[in-house]
Amino acid sequence: MTSTLVRRHRPRPSSSWTTDAHARTRDWAEIQERMLVPLYEAVYERLDVGAGTRLLGLGCGSGLALLIAAARGAAVCGVDTDERRLDLARERLTAADAPGDRARPARLGLGGPESPCVREAAADAAFTVVTAFEPLCALGAGSPGATVSAAASTLAAAAADTERGGAVVLAGWGPPERCATSGVLRVGARLADPMCAPGYRREAPPPARWELCGRDDLEELAARAGLRPDGSGRVACPFGYADMDSAVRGLLSTGLFDAAERATDPTQVRKEITEALHPHERADGAVWMPNVFRYLICRV
Repeated sequence: MTSTLVRRHRPRPSSSWTTDAHARTRDWAEIQERMLVPLYEAVYERLDVGAGTRLLGLGCGSGLALLIAAARGAAVCGVDTDERRLDLARERLTAADAPGDRARPARLGLGGPESPCVREAAADAAFTVVTAFEPLCALGAGSPGATVSAAASTLAAAAADTERGGAVVLAGWGPPERCATSGVLRVGARLADPMCAPGYRREAPPPARWELCGRDDLEELAARAGLRPDGSGRVACPFGYADMDSAVRGLLSTGLFDAAERATDPTQVRKEITEALHPHERADGAVWMPNVFRYLICRV
């Protein structure tokens, strides 16, 4: 596992962390996205994803989870609200297409289940698997209540295009005491508090912010979306980085510190992230944080 998660990346000037959105998208694809590969593989193995599977990925990011499903023979469709990440997903999935697979290329679109690409894919045949691997905050924005409501609406809309008995998979952080990264993510939540102060004016909807995942949060979300729980599991997803620079860049690329950067100062955010990471730095300079993620399988 270590050889997969810890890779060397060329140093990049610190100014690019905050001024170059494309660089941050690359950091997500090259450093951070692969941290959840054990989760993707565990879910696909449990659901026997392969030839005959029609999979919709909500919040598909730069397409790594879709790429893994496609490699198993699944027909994939993905949506995300980040256009830069989608561009990378298109590059990846187009490059991976073999000549014999052109009859069912991956469909990707901006937005959610209402995206035209989802409508087109569902018109061919209903989905058999829907995945929402991103933590709950990524499916909605605003207060916790608004986030859950928005996420439930998104899942319900996706379930409408899924065949009866099809699987919808939700995922989130495990218990905080088993997630070493939770202490680092609390830095962003603490620094972002001014954004929630009375009278604070926002020019755009608030970005995603990390929040604790309660024991029954996934079940509550499934109930609101009209889904029936049908099993769950936990997967070890350690976050491993070659050095402190890669760790900070990877965590910033998640978007979970955007609110903190707006509320305070990007330099201050990077400084506090680095301080929070020091207890997880090894003698060779690598940063290693064991985490547990939880998934819930539901049926339509």
